[in-house]
Amino acid sequence: MTEEIALRGVELRLSYHGTPVVEDGRITLRPGHVTALVGPNGSGKSTLLRALARLHLPDSGTVTLGDGADALQLTARDFAGRVTLLAQSRPTPGGVRVSDVVGYGRHPYRRRWRAADPGGAAAVARAMELTGVTPMADRPVDELSGGELQRVWLATCLAQDTGVLLLDEPTTFLDLRYQVELLELVRDLADGHGVAIGVVLHDLNQAAEIADHVVLLHEGRVRADGPPAQVLTESLLSDTYGIRIEVSHDPGTGAVTTRPIGRHSRTAPATT
Repeated sequence: MTEEIALRGVELRLSYHGTPVVEDGRITLRPGHVTALVGPNGSGKSTLLRALARLHLPDSGTVTLGDGADALQLTARDFAGRVTLLAQSRPTPGGVRVSDVVGYGRHPYRRRWRAADPGGAAAVARAMELTGVTPMADRPVDELSGGELQRVWLATCLAQDTGVLLLDEPTTFLDLRYQVELLELVRDLADGHGVAIGVVLHDLNQAAEIADHVVLLHEGRVRADGPPAQVLTESLLSDTYGIRIEVSHDPGTGAVTTRPIGRHSRTAPATT
């Protein structure tokens, strides 16, 4: 039985001002699965994600939705009803309430001559509840902490009610608690709501923790893709990042943990 596909990029060639940054880019997102894109800075992770979101037009290759539709040929409104992106940074509107910002996510469902959105209120309420921002509904977003604001933007994406969620470095600038909470929410969206999620992460341990599938990029090419234990190996990671990286596996759960080894890294004392 063939596993269902939500969004796929195949043989993508992506460039900036004529200079290629991704060659033969490929990635498949599936409902209920988290796919993490990892790799050094400049490897093409965010560019590949933006191509899936139609924010970077490929020189060649295809982006298709699960029903075979050419994603690049859909109207912006129709595409926004099926795929949403949480970018690295967004402007923070001054004096706007949290509930109103989350409501921005309903824009694809509001036609020019018809402002009514029958499912809008329920979708906004559900998105706010899922992300835990309901108690701050009436607070101005410019008064929120970084972690709170990131959850509000995620709620805005969820209010869009799409089957595909793309996240570009969502844990950047968040403290440890909010990183954990946001990644747990990402996992919940896949497991409990069947959302297909593609997420760019720098932290290899975070990728190993939440991802069903990992795509490792290096110098604009996919170096490896597969389950975390298959991709996050000492040889692949050390060669890709140019630094020795140790990888361990929990004997009980099989969980993968990575540890970069620098000149001043402390080694565990020998046991007798």
